Amino acid sequence: MLLVLCVDLDDDLGRKTDFDTPVIGRDDVEAAAVSLATADPEDSDVNVMFEGVHLADRIEDETVEVAIVTGTEGGDIAANRAVGDEVDEVLASLSTSEEIQAVIVTDGAQDESVIPVIRSRVPIDGVRRVVVRQAQDLESMYYTIKQVLDDPETRGTILVPLGILLLIYPLAILSDMFGLPGAAVFGVTSGLLGLYVLGRGLGVERVLDRAAEKARNSLYAGRVTLITYVVAAALLVIGGVRGAETLKAVETTTNGPMSPLKVLAALVNGAVTWFTAAGITTSLGQITDEYLADRFRWRYLNAPFYVLAIAVVLHAVSAFFLDEVPLTYLAVMLTAGTLLGLTSTLAFAIAESRQSGRVEPS
Repeated sequence: MLLVLCVDLDDDLGRKTDFDTPVIGRDDVEAAAVSLATADPEDSDVNVMFEGVHLADRIEDETVEVAIVTGTEGGDIAANRAVGDEVDEVLASLSTSEEIQAVIVTDGAQDESVIPVIRSRVPIDGVRRVVVRQAQDLESMYYTIKQVLDDPETRGTILVPLGILLLIYPLAILSDMFGLPGAAVFGVTSGLLGLYVLGRGLGVERVLDRAAEKARNSLYAGRVTLITYVVAAALLVIGGVRGAETLKAVETTTNGPMSPLKVLAALVNGAVTWFTAAGITTSLGQITDEYLADRFRWRYLNAPFYVLAIAVVLHAVSAFFLDEVPLTYLAVMLTAGTLLGLTSTLAFAIAESRQSGRVEPS
């Protein structure tokens, strides 16, 4: 007995029609194909099902049964296991004493990944991949290109690099008119193209879209963090400038080259105060938003104290390596930073536990 198995790994039939799977029998498979074609004429699984019916009608020298087995949306390992379960169900429904051989009908390599699962249950005589023949005339090509370019994702992927490449020649002409080297134009253009391709590959545009959406939602919701982030960014810039100024001042008072450790200590010593202010500003803004949203927890108050404790330690360590403070001062500041972090942790943990202890369930 020959069993023709039409494989729909991502379960388009179950998701788009009312048919329960597996579908067994020539007439039922044809009805399922018609139903899927009505729901989505562009679905390639329609051709798989009709091909299964076609194969069953062509074979006359042995008993033939045709069936549709489906997986789950996504086409992963769970889909393969679902197909295996449906194949078991199909085999159990076949009341025959003949040896069963299978022919698998698919529409591509993804569906063929389930072949080992089917082979473990029934011998496979062959695999039939359905490829739809398309007209190759100019009109067909025109509408195919039009449909591709209507997709925003495809349009951005194809047209932007093509546009950058087409700009190389006119930019080279302009650079020649203004007396600029042509190599610079090629370098800048190829750099822009490289950045675009790298950004598309790493998904930078999705990260930027999410950041813009989050900022827009924060603006509309009146969140305090939007303001504190802007202030913190300004403080970080000031801190960076201040760190560079401190490094320059230390270099003028140092004889000979500075060690990497001393360079790092100078940068940290000059910037740590401003970076601390930025950290405290952002943490206070986040705490305020959590309080306004009724999600406040006492442990959130640890953040500014942790920032202050880390700042005390970094300032003392950097000042020690710059020979500005003695070892005793360093030891005192390290102890103070540690005690500040531990004290805030214990204090707010006790406050939170007492508050939760006072809340009785209604």
